[in-house]
Amino acid sequence: MVVMMKLLQDVVINILLMLPVKSLMRLKCLSKSCYTLVQSSTFVNLHLNRPTTFRDGLILFKRSIKQDDDLHKTILSFLSGDDENHLSPINPDLDVPCMTSNYSNDFDQFIGPCQGIVALMDNLTTVLFNPSTRNYRMLPPSPFNIPPPFSYAIECVGFGFDNISNDYKVIRILDVYLEDHGYPQDFEKKIEVYDVDIDFWRELDHADQNFPTIYWLPSSQMFYQGSCHWIGISIEDALVILSFDLSTETFHTAKTPDSCYFMNGPSYGLAVLNDTFTLICYPRTERAKNTNEFTYIWLRKDYSGCDSWIKKYTIKGLPIQSPLAIWRECLLLFQCSNGFLMSCNLRSNEVSEYNLHGSPTSLRVIIYKESLTLIPRGYGSSTQIETF
Repeated sequence: MVVMMKLLQDVVINILLMLPVKSLMRLKCLSKSCYTLVQSSTFVNLHLNRPTTFRDGLILFKRSIKQDDDLHKTILSFLSGDDENHLSPINPDLDVPCMTSNYSNDFDQFIGPCQGIVALMDNLTTVLFNPSTRNYRMLPPSPFNIPPPFSYAIECVGFGFDNISNDYKVIRILDVYLEDHGYPQDFEKKIEVYDVDIDFWRELDHADQNFPTIYWLPSSQMFYQGSCHWIGISIEDALVILSFDLSTETFHTAKTPDSCYFMNGPSYGLAVLNDTFTLICYPRTERAKNTNEFTYIWLRKDYSGCDSWIKKYTIKGLPIQSPLAIWRECLLLFQCSNGFLMSCNLRSNEVSEYNLHGSPTSLRVIIYKESLTLIPRGYGSSTQIETF
């Protein structure tokens, strides 16, 4: 009898794992037993790690829209693709009022998914969000002050999951400088880390003051295999990949392909292609319309090695403002200079434009699969879980 009950339970779980999140959320309301099962950490982990294909990848599309009162509001769209890679909405668009700005939101960072959670970040605000359940949590701001006569500028931010501590972490790298001396001369680094589960900000006291200057563009940062990554420029003016291991909380640098350089060179972005760390080398904005310019896709064959790069694709004449993501293993999604979302099939070089747009430089894309992952609640009254 016990064996039969166990087999029946396994059958039920396997059926539930095939259901979309919307259906699972409805089941939670039917009975206490359904709620307990679907809410359990065991089922959540099974659902997160269930076998999927690249066609299960959904698109979370962010852009900023200018309002009549000169404010820019942030909008999220939830998209899926058909067999011909046409995009269609799977949920209504979502306004994100906590990210409304007087600016175009072109400095926003969109990071993830990490264990089913994405982070939408700017210089002051971090929102953790599950695009499947639409649950979110605004993280408390950093409590650390920079006393006069010093000031600071946020060089970069990061978000990821630490498998050792089993917790999400946020990192901020700041340049602290004397106001009288101006920026960017005479500054030093300050590193802040936020542990999401215990709801606590802290400063690192072992930061390496010699690591490279971060090269900021919409796609110049990424979480991959336990580390936050950024594109940086070393003190020797070499282009490098700077990484921060979330478990050991140490920084590392890796070389880029020998043909990559910064001064008067192309622009660069980071992505994942076939689960492989990918560097995108594309023409600077002023050269993007030149049909003789090339975009190169480099794959880092051995992630533990420094120089194991291969050039996978070469595309000519791509009108790219900045790369956003690689979808379905072959479609490079990017924004063009007029603010429209476009794609290039890396195998056929076919370029398509979608009827999706926002303020130029404000577009961001995350490829995700449905998950039931719960956002850690923390402890402060200002960090409660809410639903859009």
